[in-house]
Parts: sequence; C-alpha cells; structure tokens
Amino acid sequence: MDFQEFYAGHTFDAGDVLGAHVTPQGTVFRVYAPQAKKVSLIGSWNNWKEVPMEKFYDGNFYTCTVPQALPGTSYKYKIYGADGSEVDHCDPYGFGMELRPNAASVVRDLTEYTFTDDAWMARLDDHKKKPLNIYEAHLGSWRTNKEDENGWFTYDELAPELIRYVQENGFNCIEVMPLCEYPSDESWGYQNTCYFSPTSRYGTAAQLMKFVDLCHAAGIAVLLDFVPVHFAVDYYALARFDGTCLYEYPHPDVGMSEWGSCNFMHSRGEVRSYLQSSAWFWMEKFHFDGLRMDAVSRLLYWQGDENRGVNREAVNFIKVMNAGLKALRPGCILCAEDSTNYPGVTRPVQQDGLGFDYKWDMGWMNDTLNYFRTAPWVRRDAYHRLTFSMMYYYGENYILPLSHDENVHGKATVMQKMYGNYEEKFPQARAMYMYMMTHPGKKLNFMGYELGHLREWDEKRELDWDIQTYPVHDAFHRYIKELNAVYLKNEALWSRDFELEGFHWLDCHAEERCVYTFARFGQKQTVVAVFNFSGVEQKGYTFDVGTACTLVPLLDSSRDIYGGTTWGTATLASDDDGKITMDVPPFCGILYELGDPPPKAPAPKRKCARQQSPAKGTEAAGKKKPAATGKRKAPERKKQS
Repeated sequence: MDFQEFYAGHTFDAGDVLGAHVTPQGTVFRVYAPQAKKVSLIGSWNNWKEVPMEKFYDGNFYTCTVPQALPGTSYKYKIYGADGSEVDHCDPYGFGMELRPNAASVVRDLTEYTFTDDAWMARLDDHKKKPLNIYEAHLGSWRTNKEDENGWFTYDELAPELIRYVQENGFNCIEVMPLCEYPSDESWGYQNTCYFSPTSRYGTAAQLMKFVDLCHAAGIAVLLDFVPVHFAVDYYALARFDGTCLYEYPHPDVGMSEWGSCNFMHSRGEVRSYLQSSAWFWMEKFHFDGLRMDAVSRLLYWQGDENRGVNREAVNFIKVMNAGLKALRPGCILCAEDSTNYPGVTRPVQQDGLGFDYKWDMGWMNDTLNYFRTAPWVRRDAYHRLTFSMMYYYGENYILPLSHDENVHGKATVMQKMYGNYEEKFPQARAMYMYMMTHPGKKLNFMGYELGHLREWDEKRELDWDIQTYPVHDAFHRYIKELNAVYLKNEALWSRDFELEGFHWLDCHAEERCVYTFARFGQKQTVVAVFNFSGVEQKGYTFDVGTACTLVPLLDSSRDIYGGTTWGTATLASDDDGKITMDVPPFCGILYELGDPPPKAPAPKRKCARQQSPAKGTEAAGKKKPAATGKRKAPERKKQS
C-alpha cells in the first residue's frame, strides 16, 4: 500500500497492510487510529491482557506481532481515544468476527483455500450481450437447518443444494444479500460493522471461498450486495473509532442516515480507500463476479434528497472506485441500485459517467406493479404505464428488478400484488413475468417468487417449500422454470438488449383491449410477444408483423399444464401483407418465434387438348404430336413476359 495514496483516497489494497496477517513469525496486527492517544492489542491467547502497539510510518498507524495469535484467535484493539474514552473495538480491516452478540475480530488465514476456477475468472465479462438471469437470495432463510440453534447452514453446506436448484430453475447468476459482518439479523446485512469480514453466521472465509468456487464450477456467476453508504452505530465498531468521527460525518444533519445508521464521510481519503479496498477485497480474495451497490441515491445527493444538491465528493468516490475496479478486473459486473434521474450512471467514467455496468430500473418496477394492482376493467386508463419504460430505456443499461424490497414489510409479495382473489392472481402473475422476461434488460427476482410465494419474506423463516404440494403452485413453479429456460435459450431476448434495433412495438395503442404486442430482434432470430392483460378474451385481434411469416409458439402462459385453461397453442400464419389475426385468452402472454411464411400450394394445372397417340412404328422422341382434328382446339401458349 502506498500511504500517500491511502490518504488521497486512491488505494484499493489497504487490506493487504492493515488488519491481522498470518506470517511465519506470527500474526502481524496493524490499525489506523490517527487521533488515538494510545492503542493496545487484547486477545484470547493471553486472557485479554494488553499488548502495547507501536506507532509506525507517520505516527497515525499502530502495529505489533504476536507469535501466539494463531488462526481462529479472537482479538480487539483497546483504543484510548482523543475524547478521553477507552473502548475495545473490533478491527475495521479484520478478516473474521465472532457471532453476535460477541464482537471480537477473529484471525483468519486467507490462503487456507485454493480456488479451482482459473478458466472461469479468465473469461469474465459484463454479460451485456449474454443472458443475465439473477436469483437474489438471503442465505440464512432460503432453507433453514433444524440442527442449528439459529437455523443456519454453512456456506459449503448450502452450496450443493442451492447450486442444483438455481441450475434446475433456469438462473445463471446468484446475488447474495450483504455478507459483511453485521450485528442485527433484522438489518439483513445493510448495517455493517466490518467491511472485510464475511458474516460468521454461515461459517468462515474459507467456506465462503469454496461456495463461490463451486458456483463457478457449475457455470453460475455470483454477485455480492455491497453497502458503501452507511454503517452500524454499535460502539465497538467504526463509530467514533479513535475518539473522533474518523469514518462518519461529525455534523448531525448529514451524519445519520434515515435508517438510524452512520453515514460514511466520503470526503475523507482514508474513508474512500477503506471502501474501495473492501470492494476489491471481495472480488480479489473471494472471486465474486461483481457487486450490487446499495442506496446509490444517498451517494449522489445529500441524504438522497435532490433538493439538497449533489454530494460531489461522494460522486467522485463512485467514479474512482468503479474505474479502479474495472481496471483491476475488466470483466466484473457493477450494478447500481438507484432510483434517481442522475445522468450517466452506466456511462463509462472516461465519458464523465459513473462507470456502472447496470442500473436497477426502479421506474419499470413501480409502473409494472402498480399496473397489476389495478382492476382489469380500468387498466385501459393505466395502459401506458407499461409502454412508458421504453420512452427512457435507452438512456442507461438496465436490470429489471423485483427484489426483496418488493416482498417485505407490509408491501405484500409480488404474487399478492396481483389484483383479485387467489385464483385470479396466478394467470396475471404468469403473464406479468413473461412480460418481464421479454422486455429489454437483464433480470433479477427474489427467492420464492418461483413458487408463487404469498407470505412476505421473514429473515427468520425459510421459504414455504410445502406450498408446492398445492397444484396451482406446483404448476406455477413449472411455468417459471420453462419461462427461464426460454429466456436463456433464445438470443433475441438478450443479445441486443441495449441496441435500438433490438426492440420494436408492433402494437402499443390497443388501450380498450389492454393488449400489447412487440418484437425482439437478435442476431439470428426474431421473437414476438403478445399480451392480453384484460380479464376477457380478445377475439379477432389483428396486428402487423410487417412481412409474410409464420409464428411458431415458444411458450403460452394460459396452457393448462401451467394452471391455465387452454390445451395448446397453434402456429399462426400471416396474410401476404404480414397481418395476423388471433384470439387472445384473458390474462395471457404468448411468445412466438418468427419463421418463414408457409409454402404456397402449387397452382392447379390446366387441362390440355386431347392429342393423338403416335402411329405404330413411328418414333415419338423429339417429334411433336399432330394437332387433333376434332371439335376442340389446343389452347395457345401465352408469351412469358
């Protein structure tokens, strides 16, 4: 680490120096506490007796080496603060922590696990021209362990079953909710205490490495939810670390977030280096394919409020971090959870953008869910909620998200949000998810949606796996599997996601019918999607594909095998002008592949006049038959033009 770059906020390798590092001579401890009067190390190897730490470099850093501090040893820093306080803090750069409510850091040897995914890492890319179907998961509540008092499986225990499930259900990426250590289960990891320590809830650093390695071996990318905005207020963590506001703002009007946590002070170079080094740490040491960055709006604007103005230091932090991560690992995936209209979120930093690969399309999410909350008989008045997304779509590279936030805290699950009674929700959800999977943009869904989950997510309970015993839920699960398979298989649905030529409305003005039709164009394929979001069958619906063709069905959400009422889907043929007329079932989505027009039947042959047979012994070959002399005359051959 270059110490001057650390202060300037340009460092990505601070974790290589600070923290607890296992060496042949013992574990070397180093901590940054510029305003502390004194720092001592305490730990389990000597019954928590103080070991004095010496200042080094410019006197703002402290260090000591302890031969007895082996991997698995617990430790803290006793910091005598500038304000006269004496507080035992966990290590901001520690690679492990005890399980809550304990709060000591734990020595970890990060060389313990050897990865086997060299080939995977060599071909990382951002998936702009590939399918990206993300399964968002909370590792502690996807399934629960009856043999553990907290109900948790370890990282390597989860891996085989979760990987198999993700593969079988047609996902090619897992996004795990935050894993930086956090004290409260109810925060789901969004209020951290240490940005270099995988939460001990699910095991050790080596076990997490194995989890990611096994995912890569199965062809599954892994993204980590990362929180660069705010941190937990707990006294033993980052808050007032050296007796001053080292990591947080000293001003109360911007020092506390809306969630009651401490806001990082991104104007300090040391803070920027801390967060940048943490981001790279997860990608370098654990081989995460990329990061989803939480609450980016709170970085762009003071307290996330556009009226309070742009936080220019935080914006500069985003640019430097994203550009640095891309330089270190060009193929990584960087996603912004951002609900603002800030320009250039997914534009490269070199073009004055923020440098993210993708932005969550929160507008699409809100418009879509609000539309499906609306009673079908008045959806004509809300018709253009579903067309509006394509008015702004090409301004950024979008992910369409239906995340954990849409399934918790009195919001109802996505399935519950569908209008109507229990039976009416399922056909609407099937059609809505087809609309999502065929709309331009990459996809993200929260665990449990594939089952038709009706109970809001609770971090203390596993998914309601038993609902699959109900035929309607089992059929819905089958449908989601097949819909995901269709998405992965058909390149028209993803290869040109961010090109104007990749999408075209065929009909977006059927307000009275509540029918929508569009085409997706790939490099070698065209698919056509037809949707009826009204509650009645739309008979004699006509649309124009622009060319004579056939439409070969790929998937029909109204099929009986998915819980619908139709028995099959016929191939459609257009007229010579490219117009197709069909009946569209209620609450239905049908996806077709565009094919060549059917061959025309040959024109009937005209009957010629009767001709005489050649006389016996006459050579017929090469000689014309004489014209008949009867009443009928042979028709004249028309000249070809």
